[in-house]
Amino acid sequence: MKIEVYETSSAGNHLAIITEFPQKNSENNISLHPEETFQEILGFGGSFTEASGYLLNQLSQENRTKILEAYFSENGANYSLTRTHINSCDFSLSQYAYSDDPDDFQLEKFSIEPDRDDIIPMILEAKAISPQGFKIISSPWTAPPYMKDNNNWVGGKLIPEYYDSWALYFAKYIQAYQTEGIDIWGITLENEPLGNSNNWESMHYTAQEMTDFVKKYLGPKMEYEGLENVKILGYDQNRDELKKWVDVMYADKASSKYIDGTAIHWYASTFEVFPEALQYAHQKAHDDYLIQTEACIDAQVPVWHDDAWYWKKEATDWGWTWASEDKKYLHPKYVPVYRYAIDIIGCLNNWVNGWIDWNMVLDKQGGPNWFENWCIAPVIVDPEKNEVYFTPLYYTMVHFSKFIRPGAKRIGWKSTDATLLVTAVQNPDGSFVVVLLNQEKEAKNFNLQLENFTKTIAIDGEALQTIVLNPN
Repeated sequence: MKIEVYETSSAGNHLAIITEFPQKNSENNISLHPEETFQEILGFGGSFTEASGYLLNQLSQENRTKILEAYFSENGANYSLTRTHINSCDFSLSQYAYSDDPDDFQLEKFSIEPDRDDIIPMILEAKAISPQGFKIISSPWTAPPYMKDNNNWVGGKLIPEYYDSWALYFAKYIQAYQTEGIDIWGITLENEPLGNSNNWESMHYTAQEMTDFVKKYLGPKMEYEGLENVKILGYDQNRDELKKWVDVMYADKASSKYIDGTAIHWYASTFEVFPEALQYAHQKAHDDYLIQTEACIDAQVPVWHDDAWYWKKEATDWGWTWASEDKKYLHPKYVPVYRYAIDIIGCLNNWVNGWIDWNMVLDKQGGPNWFENWCIAPVIVDPEKNEVYFTPLYYTMVHFSKFIRPGAKRIGWKSTDATLLVTAVQNPDGSFVVVLLNQEKEAKNFNLQLENFTKTIAIDGEALQTIVLNPN
């Protein structure tokens, strides 16, 4: 049995290869049970935003390539599941849509020209680097203002007379991207349909309105246009409301006929994974996809070249501001690395098929963002000085994306140490991958067991570890 151990820690390890192992057995045991199988994994990755594409264009070709290879090459994170935005979002340079003529119901003037400078070149270059390719999920933040009852980029609802045009809009977008050599794997109906307190691009749906739009307009339109293989994901917001939405989406066969799964975000809490809601959605949705489509360290200007900060309990989030008093307890300060690792492990252990980070690249201010909604990305750049900083969040993502490959199956495991967070999968090539998080300050030893094989391993204090077992 070949074993490889990689570790990232507050002590300074960045995917360090661990080659020294304890000589004595530990009292703690982690056993793998490949006979117990759960969901299939689609992959992990980040998002192609106009902000990220724009910043890459400001860097030298050497640094641009360095970043994209770090994300998409086999030697890097090897991202396999990504997202992008339809029309503008807050992480755009300005507000735009692909249509601006209220009388053009058939969208004959539809054009993805706004994406040609930044988003499309970034995707195409990533495609050229990626050895196995990656899936793309596209999400609109809003329809063009003229299609909405408030004629505004922010808030409002789709006007019924534009239902058919908005369904056609998705098809036109997918076809236009196909012409550019980019296949769209899936779409979500609306980023955050419950709204965002009227801050940036948004459009509101109730669960019933979204479900009816898919059933009566979008699903049939995609079928008519020959795009029935493109996945349609409902909801696309926080897990605290997930049960209500899947109840409506999966009320009966008619309501769920065209729905392929549910998209979720993590912003309802800085520590709670909402396992009961995820389990409920899985049971309700008859094994349809459950995909985490957005997460980031928000309401925070990036900390530049200070790895230690990303291991400290000092990060904040927007949730503290918008949460009602009875829910503010869900939004305490947190350790950025832990929040990422806890959430990914928790999602995997509760039927989630894929996990997508938000912006791949941001600047030292946490933008560009036309609303000044500053956030942190795993890679931060200073375009004026042509400098790049790979934060510990980048290495955190790599612990999952590089080693857990598309088509992997989550498998059963048991641990005698409740303080270690654990998840495990078996890859299509037969290898087993175990990811562990130790939040304690002290190092821990444990015996890793797979059938007749046992190996005693040590994980440092405040560390994330990936173990690859290859029986071949």
